[in-house]
Amino acid sequence: MHGVHPTVTVTEAGPPVRNAQAQAVALPAPEAFPETFPETFPETFSDEPLTQPDAQPRARRWAARVGKGERWIARMLRTGAVMSGGMFVASLALELLPRDESVHVAIDLLRKGAASMLLVTPVARLAMAGTLLGLRGEWRYTAIAAGVLALLALAVGAGFQA
Repeated sequence: MHGVHPTVTVTEAGPPVRNAQAQAVALPAPEAFPETFPETFPETFSDEPLTQPDAQPRARRWAARVGKGERWIARMLRTGAVMSGGMFVASLALELLPRDESVHVAIDLLRKGAASMLLVTPVARLAMAGTLLGLRGEWRYTAIAAGVLALLALAVGAGFQA
């Protein structure tokens, strides 16, 4: 059995789970380790897994929900940016047409729509993030998001009356 080492079993491939409780493993005294490894490992090594234990099922469910929420936010931001950019590019394409009143109105509407979309997308992201944080029980951050949305609504309302 020259050069053969016992295999170590691993419960799950990949990096260890974050925020999981680590297990303490007792190691032998330093003098128990030889200068060079013999053909087999000392008996003190067991088949203990090298990774941390899996997170509890509830923690895994919450982690999956958080990941899904972040993907929804990313999709919403991406969609808003792409739609706004598309509207602006369409308005530039309409510039190539002969000047007509209807073309001028369409260009104006597309550019105003693109600017509005750019302004509304982060506000919608804030509303979605506040909702997702509320579902996770992060009440402090939910209240902050609601306060920022209320201040934005107040500012817009005051702007309309001016």
